[in-house]
Amino acid sequence: MAIKKNDFVEVEFTGNITGTDEIFDTNIEADAKKAELDLKNLKPFVLSVGHEMLPKGFDADIEGKEAGKSYTLDLKPEEAFGKRNPQMIRMIPTKHFHEQKIDPQRGMQLALDGQLVKVLSSDRGRTLVDFNNPLAGKPVTYTYKINKMVTDQKEKIDALQDFLFRKVFEFDAKEKTVTFKIEKQFEPFIKIFAPKFEEILGLKIESEIVEKKKEEKKV
Repeated sequence: MAIKKNDFVEVEFTGNITGTDEIFDTNIEADAKKAELDLKNLKPFVLSVGHEMLPKGFDADIEGKEAGKSYTLDLKPEEAFGKRNPQMIRMIPTKHFHEQKIDPQRGMQLALDGQLVKVLSSDRGRTLVDFNNPLAGKPVTYTYKINKMVTDQKEKIDALQDFLFRKVFEFDAKEKTVTFKIEKQFEPFIKIFAPKFEEILGLKIESEIVEKKKEEKKV
């Protein structure tokens, strides 16, 4: 049966720069080892098709495919991580880095104000920084396998909250409502993504505030 928009599927994939062996992303252990990537938290990715939980060209390619089969896909930059934008190369006072206890060096990649950036040059007073995605402007190739279609509601909710919240909370689901059990500090964060949750799963989000679990003392 062909996969359609809003279906949830489990996918294993490897992405590399087209025409090279350079792997930039994978959730397959053998490929991660070969590329010397982080092996932590490797697992198949569960997504809702048509909601760009993967690069848009990759997401679009899954629609119409079949579970249990493998595919190869070449994407142009605009279908993957976008074209390079010269306006995203900016000069920043070097003291801004020093205030964060960072000594910027040419070629360094680091998180600046929550965004991955690359240092192009730096002197005592000014640092030239590239805010483009490191893969912007590059054609990429994905090889992927659609392991299965996901029909279990709990698995769908867990996959979506892992993607949106970057955390997995306990929850109770009743018909058209899901109630997440969260600490008070996460309540505004949950509200931000409530419309997306309703769009994809048709579920309204509610919050139940719980106390932070105390860590057990080591004996």
